[in-house]
Amino acid sequence: MDEVAKNDFNLNISRPISTAVGEAEISLEKTPADLVGMEERLEAATAKHQAFLQELDLAPRP
Repeated sequence: MDEVAKNDFNLNISRPISTAVGEAEISLEKTPADLVGMEERLEAATAKHQAFLQELDLAPRP
């Protein structure tokens, strides 16, 4: 009861226990490799898209 009185009789659980969700950690060593992989996938997807446009006799996209 002393602890409840010390908290002004506030029984709200968020006061003594944090419910905040932490952010995911980012690896600075892994990030450059991830970016290179994304760029490679983007280039491959762009080439495939350009091939579809060419197959359909449409103008290529910039």
